[in-house]
Amino acid sequence: MNEIDRRQFIAAGSALGVAGIALASGVRTPPIRPEDKRIKKALKFGMIGQGETVLEKFKLVKACAFDGIELDAPGDWDLQEMLDAKAATGLSIPGVVLSTHWHKPFNHPDQSVRDEAKSALETAIKDCKALGGSSVLVVPAVVNESMPYEEAYERSQREIGELVPLAEKLGIDIAFENVWNNFLLSPIEAARYVDEFQSPRVGWYFDIGNIVNFGYPEQWIDTLGPRIKKLDIKDFSRQKRNDEGLWKGFSVKIGDGDAGWERVCEALDRNDYAGWATAEVGGGGQERLADIANRMDRVFSSLKQRP
Repeated sequence: MNEIDRRQFIAAGSALGVAGIALASGVRTPPIRPEDKRIKKALKFGMIGQGETVLEKFKLVKACAFDGIELDAPGDWDLQEMLDAKAATGLSIPGVVLSTHWHKPFNHPDQSVRDEAKSALETAIKDCKALGGSSVLVVPAVVNESMPYEEAYERSQREIGELVPLAEKLGIDIAFENVWNNFLLSPIEAARYVDEFQSPRVGWYFDIGNIVNFGYPEQWIDTLGPRIKKLDIKDFSRQKRNDEGLWKGFSVKIGDGDAGWERVCEALDRNDYAGWATAEVGGGGQERLADIANRMDRVFSSLKQRP
């Protein structure tokens, strides 16, 4: 039994003991409210592979012990239907993911495409506000042979910067995700990129698993520090990458790869992170989603609890 499993076993036994005392004495222990949790668990709406209606999907996610659901925006969902499901289940919609940032990057050489990217981000910011969320996940730029690195840096800052006043006005964070886009390849550069916007509403949506191929998550957490607005959760196996190919590195469940979750938790403790952690892995029905939620609880079990 590894150290995380051992602590979880002890914690579970302690919890059962307290519950037994409470039941024997007739005292009910109130459930922990989502707003009081240090880490609140969410998933992406597209991961929900069961349920015909939005409400049925929200109920399934609630039953699997998640606290929230993130949506793509702009999207083809109905605002009122989402708000009704949110109210009926008590789940949060903590944020949205910009749906256009890969095929309409902010550093595209065509200004008309960049204008479309800005229009989409404006819609996403407003949608997030209407849903009661607090962040828009954004891939800031894409570097390739036709879109050079330096242009990506300058163009994306300029174009995204035009939407920062709206984000500030509405109280919505623009949070950049580290993805395999050949851009912002070190935590020092990632921190500088954010700081140059000179706005508390611009930060980072740190994806733990995406870093493992070429770095160490705990080092990025220490460098980015308070710039981290939210976390995306997945794992990555360097062994599978080496044996089966690059993308096969992601074909491990949360907790079974090389993310180094105890070191991640230590870094989150050092930087006093508290907030949302959103699974971004293959989804499915109730059994699969419940397993994801349980694995998220396990990898965060070594975090220090608030007094």
